[in-house]
Amino acid sequence: MPATAFVSTTIPYVNARPHLGHAFEYVQADSIARHLGMVGRDVYFLTGSDENSLKNVLAAEKAGVTTQALVDRNVSYFEDLLASLGVVTTSFIRTSVDPHHLDGAAEIWRRLDANGDIYAKDYTGLYCVGCEQFYEPSDLVDGKCPEHLVEPEPVSERNYFFRLSRYADQLAEVLESGRLRVHPQTRLNETLSFIRSGLADISISRSATRAHGWGIPVPGDPDQVMYVWIDALTNYVNTFDWLHDDPGYARYWAGAERRIHVLGKGVLRFHAVYWPAMLLAAGLPLPTDVMVHGYITNAGQKLSKSLGNATDPQELLAGYGQDAVRYYLLAEFSPFGDGDFAEERLVARYNNDLANGVGNLVSRLTSMVERYRGAVVPARTGAGDLEADLAARTAQTVRDSVAAMDRFDHREALARIGELVRRSNAYVGERAPGSWPRPPTPATRRPPGRWTPCCTAASTPSGTSRSCCGRSFPRAAAGCSPRSARTAGERGFADRAGRPPGRQGGPDLPAHRTVR
Repeated sequence: MPATAFVSTTIPYVNARPHLGHAFEYVQADSIARHLGMVGRDVYFLTGSDENSLKNVLAAEKAGVTTQALVDRNVSYFEDLLASLGVVTTSFIRTSVDPHHLDGAAEIWRRLDANGDIYAKDYTGLYCVGCEQFYEPSDLVDGKCPEHLVEPEPVSERNYFFRLSRYADQLAEVLESGRLRVHPQTRLNETLSFIRSGLADISISRSATRAHGWGIPVPGDPDQVMYVWIDALTNYVNTFDWLHDDPGYARYWAGAERRIHVLGKGVLRFHAVYWPAMLLAAGLPLPTDVMVHGYITNAGQKLSKSLGNATDPQELLAGYGQDAVRYYLLAEFSPFGDGDFAEERLVARYNNDLANGVGNLVSRLTSMVERYRGAVVPARTGAGDLEADLAARTAQTVRDSVAAMDRFDHREALARIGELVRRSNAYVGERAPGSWPRPPTPATRRPPGRWTPCCTAASTPSGTSRSCCGRSFPRAAAGCSPRSARTAGERGFADRAGRPPGRQGGPDLPAHRTVR
């Protein structure tokens, strides 16, 4: 039986439609899950929706609908985005309705309480609704939330607290020993620095009144609901019915070779400090890896629904297609740092890497097989120096790209593959296929270079010739292939703003279509 792996995204708030940052995390986690599957792991891939937040309540009140109606509607937007991106998960968990989640969150609370790790006290703090998080004054930038650039609200109420401070030494040991690996190293250093500076206990409930009655009730106290992050973090184990010996829990969480959380840098503390401490207190296995990505930005500012600068990924997918958008996200953006979105970069990536790189290589190879080998792939013959070099480069590319994906570096993996594509295109040119003899064309088969309606005949001093797509051919020539017999509108593919395409095609061979 193959070893197992667990991969998760964070579960986004569903107070509005998803933006490009959600698409990036979905595709990033999907690439990791696919890679693990390709190297022989049995992968459980989880995503879902965080539905018990105050921001969902406020969005519903603004829309004039119930909170349940709002989240039911908006969840479909995230599910549609997953489908449009070609991301197939094992499970999609919903924190307001999934019975395993509701039961599991309550059980983890009871376990923490039984350990003496929960107590009640009065509290006053600065709360950002957008982050669903209390901030210390020292965490603010010019008195504003560093994520949403708004002043947090002063809140005073009696809440339950989790004794996070009790687990500081255990957390430091877990991270320093590598039992829990945080990627990249800079994020590990940041986490350890936060722990060593001294951990304060954290509020883990809200008054039911301030939450407008929305959320998971605290066991034994109907006047309080669980703080949304405490509820949401438990989704990773609550996807399984672990309270009733679900074999899926034993196989894909407790017994998994790797348990990987993919998340943005803004929620690092929740996943590398608060969540592991909760698991230690509850006696449940820890994740093995926390992979932290940066933000996709717009003019250097984080994409955010509340800031109003979000890019709709569905519009990009409708305009450019699934492959183009997925490739752009994985090839253009660092797996760990911030990167600015620019539509012209998407177009350039598609035209240069996919159309003129992979597409041109495929077009040249299929054309050669059609022209010179009667559309039958020939048997392998003795390899020369060029073939031996290309074979060695291919083997090295496989090793390098697999190693890069083992480090969660999808951009590096695609860069290595891109180098192989360029070398393969060069190899085709070096082999000079134009000098190869063509096989006889069977009488029952139309010649591969059959004339198309765009071809015209013209009289020349040497006899009749044909012209097509701006090129002249003697009558005896095979003519223009259907791939190059394109209308003027199909020749160039600019972006939606009308910018012209880059160079297309290769010498004497039809070009692959580029993006408009």
